[in-house]
Amino acid sequence: MATVHLRIGDLVWGKLGRYPPWPGKIVSPPKDLKKPRGKKCFFVKFFGTEDHAWIKVEQLKPYHPHKEEMIKINKGKRFQQAVDAVEEYLKKAKGKDQVRIFTNLCSYFRALFHEIKPFCTHGECVSLSLKEQTDSDPEPSSVRRLVAGTVTGFKWESSVGYIHSLKSPFSLQPASSMEPITKRLKIIEEDTGSTSIQAADSTAINGSITPTDKRIGFLGLGLMGSGVVSNLLKMGHVVTVWNRTAEKCDLFIQEGARLGRTPAEVVSMCDITFSCVSDPKAARDLVLGPSGVLQGIRPGKCYVEMSTVDPETTIELAQVITSRGGRFLEAPVSGSQQLSNDGMLVIVAAGDRSVYEDCSSCFQAMGKTSFFIGEAGNAARMMLILNMVQGSFMATIAEGLTLAQATGQSQQTFLDILCQGQMASTFVDQKCQNILQGNFKPDYYLKHIQKDLRLAISMGDSVNHPTPMAAAANEVYKRAKALDQSDNDMSAVYRAYIH
Repeated sequence: MATVHLRIGDLVWGKLGRYPPWPGKIVSPPKDLKKPRGKKCFFVKFFGTEDHAWIKVEQLKPYHPHKEEMIKINKGKRFQQAVDAVEEYLKKAKGKDQVRIFTNLCSYFRALFHEIKPFCTHGECVSLSLKEQTDSDPEPSSVRRLVAGTVTGFKWESSVGYIHSLKSPFSLQPASSMEPITKRLKIIEEDTGSTSIQAADSTAINGSITPTDKRIGFLGLGLMGSGVVSNLLKMGHVVTVWNRTAEKCDLFIQEGARLGRTPAEVVSMCDITFSCVSDPKAARDLVLGPSGVLQGIRPGKCYVEMSTVDPETTIELAQVITSRGGRFLEAPVSGSQQLSNDGMLVIVAAGDRSVYEDCSSCFQAMGKTSFFIGEAGNAARMMLILNMVQGSFMATIAEGLTLAQATGQSQQTFLDILCQGQMASTFVDQKCQNILQGNFKPDYYLKHIQKDLRLAISMGDSVNHPTPMAAAANEVYKRAKALDQSDNDMSAVYRAYIH
């Protein structure tokens, strides 16, 4: 197999972990981003996403020779959008090359004659001044005429080839590296005292995610945790992983993660350890059980609870961690498996403010926004309210779809109308389309949203606040669980109405 030589500026297909080959461009990495040790790799910015990563050279293929092959094996909408973005980039790059030739021609002749003289191209005179050169870009057709035509009586046989042979200042150079679309921190203090850390597009302001030099641990590689760890690794963090089912760690070990044999070992090896598990019992067992987190906690160790649990559990865990000299932060996330994979989660944090600040690069890698809202327990309360609203809304949408069918109305038309109104959202569109296609592959487990509804109702009871809408939705989800829909997506609540 012939060796393919790649360099900065080349368009490529990059393969990262379990993801399909994706179109990207080799770019210069940020100055403060260290290159991984080991095999040769390039820093690639992927089209159609906000992703960028170090990719091993054996996982890269030149874009043009493999374009047709890749298009045949990848048919997703987001993939097509990425390919379209490449083609648009190529069109713009071609136009810039033409303008670059024209501009350098002007500079070259200005240097020869001290001023730009009238040019005659095929009998047509074009008079250019320096001001005209800088204030307006020429039409591509003008550029082509100028480069390929006769200039002051001299015939350019081959514009690009002759220019290269002269080694003149207007030789074509590779297009300048496209700025990688990266994320940076923007911290906003609000009147409420909460803090928001938002990921922003660095095309507006230079900057990128600089991974913390702290060692990161992660416990729990479920739907949400897997995407989080993948993004932490892609952004250059040093991550040690553990999962109850050890086989789930294998993929991340291949991507550069380290393996911890127990939660206690991970905590003892790392400066900041995150956990993301299914429910309050799992969260308690992880900390308090045999070889659990608590056994590895030492003064200064940080523990970040990302699971959606009740505030009582959060406060209990905060107390036991801090009693050993550890530092505690709760940071449950709002989103789905897809948003987790895309690094677009919303993180709601509370507890030790200094831990929140230490986690800034991690939160940038995994989410689009994070909020700090005070003392431990507040984030759990907020997340239960958010998920209560989402779960109730999903049940109502399912109810509307089935009522449309029962009354002889087109479900697709119902969705089309809904998505043109005030309730239009990606959430509504994706969930409804999946329902109509009979696709209930889990993006957020039904059993977990039912758990969140149950905990939210209990929280309402504790402060004597009525939650009748959530209670009604909870009963529908319980019905769906009885129909064996627990491990399907939350949108499978639809099936509770048709059985």
